[in-house]
Amino acid sequence: MILLREIQLGDLDGLERLAQIPGFINLQNDRDFLQDKIQRSIDSFCSSGVSDGHPAVESKYIFVAEDLAHHTILGTAMIAGQHGTDQAPHFYFQVGSEERFSQSIGTGFIHGTLELRYDTEGPSEIGGLVLAPESRGSDAKIGRQISFVRFLYLATHRERFHDRILAELLPPLNKKGQSPLWEAIGRRFTNMDYWEADRLCQQDKEFIFSLFPEGKIYATFLSAEARNSIGKVGKETEPVFHMLNKIGFRYHRQVDPFDGGPHLWADTDEIVPVKRCRKFRFAGAADVAQGGAYEGAPVAGLICPARQEPGQFRAVHVTAVAHQGDLRVVEGPDVTVTEVSKILKLVEGDEVAFMPYY
Repeated sequence: MILLREIQLGDLDGLERLAQIPGFINLQNDRDFLQDKIQRSIDSFCSSGVSDGHPAVESKYIFVAEDLAHHTILGTAMIAGQHGTDQAPHFYFQVGSEERFSQSIGTGFIHGTLELRYDTEGPSEIGGLVLAPESRGSDAKIGRQISFVRFLYLATHRERFHDRILAELLPPLNKKGQSPLWEAIGRRFTNMDYWEADRLCQQDKEFIFSLFPEGKIYATFLSAEARNSIGKVGKETEPVFHMLNKIGFRYHRQVDPFDGGPHLWADTDEIVPVKRCRKFRFAGAADVAQGGAYEGAPVAGLICPARQEPGQFRAVHVTAVAHQGDLRVVEGPDVTVTEVSKILKLVEGDEVAFMPYY
């Protein structure tokens, strides 16, 4: 089974292994940096997650998918309590258009535009999704599990997060692994390569204020490759883009100022799995073979105890049947009620939260 849980200090080696996967910018391959991220996540889980009645701006929650049979970390995902503060604004390009027409020559054009903007009272953010190559396309759908555990945590710890959620997606990169938009704009105004700028941005965003151009940038002056990358996602990111659209995230013509990847937004309480998350009494195994014993149809999703130890979060994937406030697990070759009960420390009658995927 795959255990979805909060990251721990003992996961540093596993996180470092994931950081070495080419093409991912969510994790920097720097052991000290990764250890700091783990500690910040531990502090976030152990805190109330709330400051002065609002989601704590410094909170970042990192989840891992652990293969319990081999004690291996197969993926990670993250939620930030707030993305965009006075100290570290949320920067983006607003994508627009401008129409020009000349009466004298009877010619007009519609030019695409980019305008740098920022937000110091930003939304919460989901991100940090990284999956080990051997786990992609697996029958266990580990990518779906580690991605959706964030929505289960959102639903069961709603007070820790804002009313809107942001997801920043990666754009298509060129054959050299470069961002065409960064090469067209960012490099010319900072004299840095993309990875160097992204690393610096994790620590200090002042250079964006100081060096990026103010006012409108006309996409007409950019290369076709750069123009065509604005608001698009890379091939590997397409499944995530479609999944987020399906559950309520939308593109509002805002893109990353570094690479042009789309920013997707959703109202937290309108995200489909968050809306569908419910609490039940844990009632053991479902006897689906008899049919009619329970009126609900078996549904795949994530289950977690409604009450967990401070600083801890545990969830697993199950197929379950809900009926009159009871939740029963459908047993199979890879899942038994005994295993679920042991991993999540459940006994019959305990309150659990269950979140269907869709």
